[in-house]
Amino acid sequence: MKEIESNFKSLTELQVKQFDALFDLYSDWNDKINVISRKDIDNLYLHHVLHSLAIAKYVTFVEGTTIIDVGTGGGFPGIPLAIFFPDVKFLLLDSIGKKVRVAGEIAKSIGLDNVEVIHSRIENEKRKFHFVVSRAVMSLPELIKLTRKNILREQINSIPNGVICLKGGDLTSETEAFKNIADIVSLSEYFTEPFFQTKKLVYVPVN
Repeated sequence: MKEIESNFKSLTELQVKQFDALFDLYSDWNDKINVISRKDIDNLYLHHVLHSLAIAKYVTFVEGTTIIDVGTGGGFPGIPLAIFFPDVKFLLLDSIGKKVRVAGEIAKSIGLDNVEVIHSRIENEKRKFHFVVSRAVMSLPELIKLTRKNILREQINSIPNGVICLKGGDLTSETEAFKNIADIVSLSEYFTEPFFQTKKLVYVPVN
């Protein structure tokens, strides 16, 4: 939790409680269903929660924003973002039923009423949202191709609607087609921990 509280100093008492509850909940579920590498569970806050919250460093979503988390797995980045933005509606989608079930149960356990979970593929989801978020679920061109239909035209945020994803490594080939419009941010701009040295946030506005 210290990584969360040191980087986000204006959390409410409820948000602190919700973030604090995540470790025991994920540890318990991970013993039954492997949603996080068992070697990595001790790094939950740094590698998963804080990583997800990089999106909150990049943009402050306004009340009424709708977001779909594609390939959410056990709920990342959707659950940390839903805690951070209680006035934003999140749909957490994944094609692996047991993982999305964990995300749903954890959201319910901490009282997140701004979260819906769905066991489905993005190809089958017809609803529209202001933003698509994801964490290294597929290549950027494929993600934009599959989610373009899901992006609302109505703009209410400080940046145009589009896709925000968290990635690592060399993104040159993935971002080539979007090099004139994509914004690529190194997460070391936000966080000092060595884990973030190779991590990036990529934002692509989608018309």
